[in-house]
Amino acid sequence: MGGVTSVPTRPAMTAVAIDLTRAVFAKTAIGQQEIVSRSLGLGPLPRRLLVLIDGKRSGGELAVFTPGQDIEALLSQLIESGLVEERAPLKAAPVPQPVARAQPVPGAELASLPPPESRSPKDIEMARNFMTNTTNTIFQPNTRLSLLEALLAGKTSEDLRRVYLSWVETMSSSAMGTKRLPEFREKLFKVL
Repeated sequence: MGGVTSVPTRPAMTAVAIDLTRAVFAKTAIGQQEIVSRSLGLGPLPRRLLVLIDGKRSGGELAVFTPGQDIEALLSQLIESGLVEERAPLKAAPVPQPVARAQPVPGAELASLPPPESRSPKDIEMARNFMTNTTNTIFQPNTRLSLLEALLAGKTSEDLRRVYLSWVETMSSSAMGTKRLPEFREKLFKVL
């Protein structure tokens, strides 16, 4: 009886078959195109992760840029959309496990911001002015001179991000600043 011979096919790459925290990922041609076209309407977090995937960092290393988020779910979404693919598995390097902390890591929220070099000079000026004005609003004008001098010296988004923790600490040193810090942070992050 002459039967049809089946040709074995390679299974499609799925997130289930990959150790997402140890694997290294690279953008596919579709992923490169998505960076330019934004045609798939990715949410901000998956898009940020797509931009950060460089063929060098593992899923575990990329997790620091998505604090509090499920990196495996985000990577699975990008894999299943055909935007990224496994580049090469890492050697048996241990993946650092998150340390339980009573307080969040200072400055961890900065990881959710766009890369500093993507900010325009106008954004940088607006961020510097916002941080200066909020400091002078909460405290007597020009009483926090070292912070104000550091803000004035900040010429790039990266410079201002380095001053950010001092700004947060200063804001947190007053009851009014502590109360308004979430609102201030939200506004600042639009330009920082």
